[in-house]
Formats: sequence, C-alpha cells, structure tokens
Amino acid sequence: MKPETTAIHASNLVKAVTGDVTSPIHLSTTYFRGEDGGYPGGHMYSRVSNPNRSALEKVITELEGGADTCAFSSGNTAGMAIFQALKPGSHIIAPDDMYWGFKKQLLTIFADTLSFDFVDLTEVDNVENYIKANTVLLWVETPSNPLLKICDIEVLGKIAKKHELIFAVDSTFASPILQNPIALGADIVMHSTTKYIGGHSDVLGGSLTFAAKNEFFDKIKNIQETGGAVPSPFDCFLLLRSIKTLAYRIKGHCENAEKLANYLNEHSKVEAVYYPGLPSHPQHEIVKKQMKGFGGMLSILTKGDADFARKVVNSVKVFSQATSLGGVESLIEHRASVEGPTSKTPQNLIRISVGLEHIDDLIADLEQALG
Repeated sequence: MKPETTAIHASNLVKAVTGDVTSPIHLSTTYFRGEDGGYPGGHMYSRVSNPNRSALEKVITELEGGADTCAFSSGNTAGMAIFQALKPGSHIIAPDDMYWGFKKQLLTIFADTLSFDFVDLTEVDNVENYIKANTVLLWVETPSNPLLKICDIEVLGKIAKKHELIFAVDSTFASPILQNPIALGADIVMHSTTKYIGGHSDVLGGSLTFAAKNEFFDKIKNIQETGGAVPSPFDCFLLLRSIKTLAYRIKGHCENAEKLANYLNEHSKVEAVYYPGLPSHPQHEIVKKQMKGFGGMLSILTKGDADFARKVVNSVKVFSQATSLGGVESLIEHRASVEGPTSKTPQNLIRISVGLEHIDDLIADLEQALG
C-alpha cells in the first residue's frame, strides 16, 4: 500500500466485538490470564504492551519499512534508550549541530560512561577519521535542528556498515512520509512523535524503528518494557488518530514552507535562509535524492543582532512564539534563547515551523514583524 493508505489502515489491529471502525482506547493496566497461566488476549500488563501501543508500533513500522518499532513516552526517552543500551566505554560519533536535548544527555548524563565526538557529518570524507576501536554508534540527524543541514544517509550507511557500527538516524524533521532511512541503510530510525506524527501539539511521544530484530533491538525492547517509559493508551490513541492525516498534512507543510522560504530569501532584512528546498542550499541535490519533499521547517538569519531577532519573534500575530514543531499551527522562536548560554546556534537565528494556515497570512505576518 502507498503511505496515504498505510497511515489510515495499518493501525486497525483490534476488531472490537462492538464493530468499532476506529480502535477504542484500552485503559486496562492488566489482563485476564487463561487457565494455563497464559494470556489469551496477547497482553499481560500495560507497561509491557497495550493494544493501542501495539497498533501505534505497527503503523510506524510499516510506514518506515522496518521490522519492528518501540514506542516511548517522549522523543528524548527514545533517543536515550539507545545510549543506555551501549556498553560503558563505547564511543559515539554524532553531528556537530546535534539536537540540543540529545547533546545535553551525552554531556550531562552519559559523560562518565560514554565518549563522543561531534562532527560535521555533511563532510563525509572526514567521518572515518573519527572512528576508533571502541566506536559503536554513528548517530545522524537529517534534516538537522536548527541549521537544516542534510546528511547523505546512503553514503554514511556504507561507512557504518564497513566499520560494523550501529547506524541510527533522527528523522524527526522529515517524518516517515518524506524520508525512509532504513531503505538507505539505517539500522534504527528515531522520531519524536510529538512533532509531525502527532501534528497537533497535544501529545508527547517518541519511537525507534529497527531494520532487523537483532540483539540490539532486544536490549532496547528490554529498556522499554522494564524501564517503563512508555506512552499511555490515550497518548497512543491520539498519535494513531493523527497518523491517519499525516501524509496530507505533510503536503501542506511542505507547500507552505517552500513558498515562505522563497519569500524570505528575497527579504531585505534577512541575511540567510536555511531551507533544503532552495537551490542555494549546499545539500540541495542530496535532499532531492533521499527525500520526497523539502519539509516544513526553516531557519533564517536576520540582518541584525539577537535583540532584533527577539523583536521579530515578539511582534508576530499569526505565528505562535513557542518551542516545538510539526503542529498545524505555525511556530516561531529565537532558538539560541531556548538552548541556553552554551548554545552554538547563531544569536540572530530564528527557527520557524511552518503550519497549515493560509500562506498569504503567514507572509503578511512576517512582513509586519520584520518591517
């Protein structure tokens, strides 16, 4: 099935006796045992599994073309499960502009047990210089947050395979509709399902989809089930509801973002626009090769300092000044303020999550804010 059809039908795991077309919410935390001590309904305790979570994991697996998926209570928890599953002393290669939440995890939670190098992964010829005897994980984020860098997944996958590294791709900015890293050589695809998969800024979640159910998958599954940082049945229900419209929402996000990027690219008070859909983007050709669209995220550098950038985000009327992305409403923020004093993000950078409002209203809002 095509992604639009998969998104609607792959989650229909449960055929309720009442004939529900949409799967109901299963709130029970425990399930009846059979006379033999087994679990005839397939579930024993909701920390381990739940019908709503099983449906969510199934549809994400099918959309990504993987073997199985583990759903978590947040994107940060999903990524952290990978770091937790590594043996102490392991070395990680990660992007130099890695999402600040994961970078903070490495620097403040795993600094005593893991080592890591933050590398510009767009320079693929330089990556092997950082591989050590104890390197076990190559972590890629594409498109990246907030600089919208694009990594060549296929090329990096070949490097990872050559050196027997676990190859994980944070594909949150792309969604399963625009990019399928497993088809390009990834072992694991990570999503903050809070973002485009949720799409309505009302549910927190994360997921890891695996190309194969191997020993490392078993470690992650154990962390998920034993640690218990799993989404609630209602969270899963909300995500399943949202996935049904994911393909069509993504089309709208991409269309609006491309028009907004072209407008901002010509604006007298904008120094630069970071958007993979612009022919001037340094990895534009790679994007066309590995993505089905250019996405709904962009960042701009204003012609001015941090004060001017903050003035812009404080002057919007239609955009919401808030931290997150992927929702139907357009969001805008001065990114360095969010990341704190150690941020390497330029002080004049504004990150924009382009929503589904009419593009003329979005352009008019930024025109008056920049003006």
